[in-house]
Amino acid sequence: MRVSEPQPTSPEQEERDRRIAELEARMARRRVGVKPVSAVLAIAVALVLLGMQWRDLAYFFSPREPLTLGAEGAYRVGALDSNRYAQVHGVPTVRGAYERGGDGALYVLVGLRESPFMVRRAALPGEEWRTGRPPPQPDQRPFAVRGRLLVEDEAPRYREALTLLRSMGEVQPHDGKLWLIVEGERPGADRGRVLVALALLAFIALNAVLLVKGLRRG
Repeated sequence: MRVSEPQPTSPEQEERDRRIAELEARMARRRVGVKPVSAVLAIAVALVLLGMQWRDLAYFFSPREPLTLGAEGAYRVGALDSNRYAQVHGVPTVRGAYERGGDGALYVLVGLRESPFMVRRAALPGEEWRTGRPPPQPDQRPFAVRGRLLVEDEAPRYREALTLLRSMGEVQPHDGKLWLIVEGERPGADRGRVLVALALLAFIALNAVLLVKGLRRG
């Protein structure tokens, strides 16, 4: 019985094997991760997006029990705390501002007399408004409302309406600030935002791992 012996490797074969090994190593590095600069940039962008949602996330986990701010003649301005779930009762101002939501629903921004409070609530029967026509007077019956409390500096979306209603003189800013209650916004309700935040955190963690691997390879 005769056993075959390995053939000597030629210089050409060695060079070809070396190039193949280099190519395979290069392809393996590309499969494993990304360049450190790209990973750092991805982490930075994700952190910015996460920071833009920070106040909404803080509200999601805030206390579910409403902060009681009192009623007409006995408002508890000392209890004001922005980005909290709150409730208040009051007499509406004579004038208000109207807007259409993204769902097409009609909303009214109205103040509470002799208070620093503005309320953004759904329009009531009799408050129908059509574009191109003068808006009707808000319903003048006193009402109670629960929702998300925001100091005006943290409600830029409503800045123009707040400025307009402030100029009408029916509300009384506290320490120069108005406070907005967005009716119906409850802590723990917007689960979609939490899912987005978790996805961003997972993205940051993944890129952190790729960054470490990239630095080690370098």
